[in-house]
Amino acid sequence: MRQLPEADRDAIRIAQDPQFTRWLDQITATGGCAHPVHLSGSTTTLDGSTGEILQHYDTRNEPGERLLIRCRNRRSTVCAPCSRLHAGDTYHLVRAGLLGGKNVPTTVRDRPRLFITLTAPSFGPVHRDGDRCRPRRDRGRCEHGRPLGCGAVHDTTDPLVGQPMCADCYDYTGHVLWHAHASKLWDRFVIDVRRRLATRAGLVQSRFADHARLSFARVAEYQKRAAVHMHAVVRLDGPNGPDDEPPTWGTAELLIDAARASARRVGVRTQYSAVVGQLALRWGTQIDARPLRSDGDGPDDDAVAAYVAKYVTKGASETGAGTDYPLSAWGDIESVPVSEHVRTLMRTCWRLGGLPEYEPLHLRAWAHTLGYRGHILTKSHAYSTTYAALRAERAHHMSHVDMPDAITERNWRYVGSGHTPGAALLAAGVAEDIAMSREIAQEERAVQGGG
Repeated sequence: MRQLPEADRDAIRIAQDPQFTRWLDQITATGGCAHPVHLSGSTTTLDGSTGEILQHYDTRNEPGERLLIRCRNRRSTVCAPCSRLHAGDTYHLVRAGLLGGKNVPTTVRDRPRLFITLTAPSFGPVHRDGDRCRPRRDRGRCEHGRPLGCGAVHDTTDPLVGQPMCADCYDYTGHVLWHAHASKLWDRFVIDVRRRLATRAGLVQSRFADHARLSFARVAEYQKRAAVHMHAVVRLDGPNGPDDEPPTWGTAELLIDAARASARRVGVRTQYSAVVGQLALRWGTQIDARPLRSDGDGPDDDAVAAYVAKYVTKGASETGAGTDYPLSAWGDIESVPVSEHVRTLMRTCWRLGGLPEYEPLHLRAWAHTLGYRGHILTKSHAYSTTYAALRAERAHHMSHVDMPDAITERNWRYVGSGHTPGAALLAAGVAEDIAMSREIAQEERAVQGGG
């Protein structure tokens, strides 16, 4: 008689446990999280006036004497259920800064607002999709004997798209060091935009904050050539942020001009290296700055929020531009399932990371993201709400106690994480059911809205 796989045997064992129903309730509460955190402890809610116990919870009555909570990983390749929740939070965070809500006034929709895209510079010609790749009149070859042109028409799924025409000509060092300084380049871009706005308004640059505030939310995205570019929502407010109207001179046209000029001007110089020298790093020539519509209900705004929310949940491995987990040794690079182009970028990170002058960049620690060490999503303080506030609001909504004088005492400790093989199988089923129910509900809302 053939034996059942380990996961199936373990799932049967869990299903036969007397506390299976409660365990299933916990898994459902986490949305079918793939890597839940296990906690042990208790929570007691008291009436602040009388000391009466209003609510008490203790994990000693739970299966395994532990409570499972979400891992909250944003990457869909790591945990799809938590990724979907993170995408929803990101959507509301970005949308609130565009249309208001979540303690942000709705008047922000009438402010000067842009959607900006800043790209990385060229580090060498790569294959492109769409029309003919790189047709050239002179069908010459580079110094390494490789063709300078390519007359093929590549499909978007063609593995050649994004790969260098000649890997020996490609500036892998510049690519990696640009990634390592991209966040600093963004910071300088924002500072320069503020200065240009002040100058064009006839203000002393140091007094800009007395008249206006620049708020933003930006997301980093890997292009097919494995180079990061930045998408950002930028908004101009008065000096007190979203609660304050911008000055009369603050227009979308002025903001666009300042953004384009700053993107062309700002730069960062790398630390001098005897091996590399010193590089001057700048944004690429492809710069886009578009005003967002303020009329109607802002469908463009919803589209922007949805786009940003979708991208922040992608892992590096899903984009093909790295891996979701740090590399601990040179040998790890060879086992990562990536293109040779990306693998060379990882090797370059590792080699440069061994040079003393680049030690502050921690290139080996960030080799899995090709040297880029910034957050996928970054926002200024006054742009909108925060992830913490959204989670607190959700927790409060789910709480059964709503008393302003209540005092909560918590005593928790970490006792583990993850699932057994059978539990992982059952959790995946729960996550699939929840996702399907959500899709059905969305389709019903779409039908009702269309009717």
